[in-house]
Amino acid sequence: MKSKSRILQDTGSFRSSAMKSVVLFFLPALFIIPVLGTSAQSWNFIKEKNGIKIYTRTQENTSFKCFRGETVFHASMEKLGLYIGNVRNFNWWDKNIRDLKVLEAEFGKHAIYYFAYHVPWPMSDRDLCVEVFISYDTLKNEKNVSAKPLTGLIPEQKGIVRIKNYQQKWTLTAFNKDSVHAVLEGFVDPGGSIPAWLYNMVIVETPLNVMGGIKARVEPEQHNK
Repeated sequence: MKSKSRILQDTGSFRSSAMKSVVLFFLPALFIIPVLGTSAQSWNFIKEKNGIKIYTRTQENTSFKCFRGETVFHASMEKLGLYIGNVRNFNWWDKNIRDLKVLEAEFGKHAIYYFAYHVPWPMSDRDLCVEVFISYDTLKNEKNVSAKPLTGLIPEQKGIVRIKNYQQKWTLTAFNKDSVHAVLEGFVDPGGSIPAWLYNMVIVETPLNVMGGIKARVEPEQHNK
């Protein structure tokens, strides 16, 4: 029989794993996702890994932190567009997505979609309805991908926690035809009874997973070195 301390340790590890699933649930959505609200807090550098710099800061009116990832993709803006801003390219999205509906899509400009995600017990599944906007600044060679949660479009379902506080933005600036500087900023309030300390511990991995996943697809030669 396991000791009480061992049981608590196992439970903590399981909750951490489930929490990571909740956060990773939003990674595909983050690829196609309003500018974060102004905050008096400055970004705090956390670490750098595989050419990706990670920062966090305290978000206003919440104990959950927001994150920032910064890197350079050695790929064209067009190639990145296959993954960032392309709601119809979800063949490589997380296998735990239980439902995904593209409600409206105008490639390279605008999209509305809904998806629900299975989260391991004891946490409840999550869902989200998102409106996506894509804009371009030709003078700066810049592309912005942002979005906002939509309420009232898809009725909430019993047993599924609806994500309502969700902010994310990609800023892509082309240095040349095969080099793009990328900044990813985001915040997700996972809802439910998830403790902030656990969320904040996991959230620092989000930009690493998002940007690392894209690097593996758009620059496989360098990624596999």
